[in-house]
Amino acid sequence: MNGTARIDVSREQVLRYRVAAHGFDRASPTPGVLVLGVQDTPHGSAPVALAARGASSGALERVWSFRGAPHLHRRTELAALAAALWPLDDADATARISTSAIKEGAKLGLAAFRVTAEAFRRTVVEPLGKGEVSTAVSAAVPESLTYWCTPCGARHISGLLFQQAGLFGSVRVGTERGKTVLSPLASPFPVPETASGTQDLIRAYLRFLGPATRAEVAGFLGTRPTAIRPVWPEGLVEVSVDGASAWLPESEAEALRGAPRAGTVRLLPPGDPFLQARDRSLLLPEKDRQKELWRAIGGPGAVLAGSEIVGTWRARSAGRRVELTVTGFDTLSASVRRALETEAQTVAEVRGAKEALLRIEWTAGPWAAVAVRVRWSRASRGGWASSSPAPPAPGGRGSTG
Repeated sequence: MNGTARIDVSREQVLRYRVAAHGFDRASPTPGVLVLGVQDTPHGSAPVALAARGASSGALERVWSFRGAPHLHRRTELAALAAALWPLDDADATARISTSAIKEGAKLGLAAFRVTAEAFRRTVVEPLGKGEVSTAVSAAVPESLTYWCTPCGARHISGLLFQQAGLFGSVRVGTERGKTVLSPLASPFPVPETASGTQDLIRAYLRFLGPATRAEVAGFLGTRPTAIRPVWPEGLVEVSVDGASAWLPESEAEALRGAPRAGTVRLLPPGDPFLQARDRSLLLPEKDRQKELWRAIGGPGAVLAGSEIVGTWRARSAGRRVELTVTGFDTLSASVRRALETEAQTVAEVRGAKEALLRIEWTAGPWAAVAVRVRWSRASRGGWASSSPAPPAPGGRGSTG
């Protein structure tokens, strides 16, 4: 790619680099990783990811973007994002929507995206329920882009195409009483004529989730490695991560080499940008733990301590209180437990809760099956008060709180 010699680094160096790049030090209210958006799956989790970086969702818009998943993006960047996500050619378009449900229709390539985007624009001129929009768009596109739904007794457009074309149709994604509502963006933009800016998008992935391979970048975009070969950026340096080759923008080489050891502890929601890297074995080497964290449906969040994922967490609303359960893969140190109390406060505030209850347990080690509860309540003059009882002695059982 250039004349720079290959860099040899360890897995630990890569993770330190990514932690620093993601802004977990909360040094900026507008972390650079927003160029990739923040996935909002499940709904309402993106603000927690932003809070982990000291940011808020105030100036962001919720749209379907990467792979058709709901993301929060800067409103001012939506037109450029749409152009960068527009398929590069017919083969790329087909790869992004190819499913058994519309095997023949997917061969329409770019035409499939264009006709669907235009149908969105004719349909979504005011807030409408997702089902109503789907019915109208399904009727407006070629039949080959739809499939027969026996329970409904009707034809539906492929969900993969429907959601990926939403941004091109200048549609925002909201909720009302638990249901998805689609409405036109306040500042609409034309359907892209051709893709532009895709190289910058790839470079952004490599900056925040690199070093990475072409296959990993393609997986994030929802396409095939061959599709992005023509737009693979220049100015990259080859990086050997424990012997495996990957790529990083040359401008980030020094940051990778000198990445500092981090002492931060954060509660990352399931769709957090840090967890979107396609090299999951690097993030979490143990296969069983990967299966626990990256579940297809209803996955937990991740506990980040320093540069390592050390456990999972879940939250449940109970009236005006949020109950958080942290499950460590191994025994969590006292300093990590104390930091989790602060992070529980952050999650509760983001979710609008008046009180939080934090339960910490371990799945392995001498304190397996031990639970430690930490109760939070708002102090009378603002701020939070906490109570953190010590865990039982090693080998003990039960909980305190």
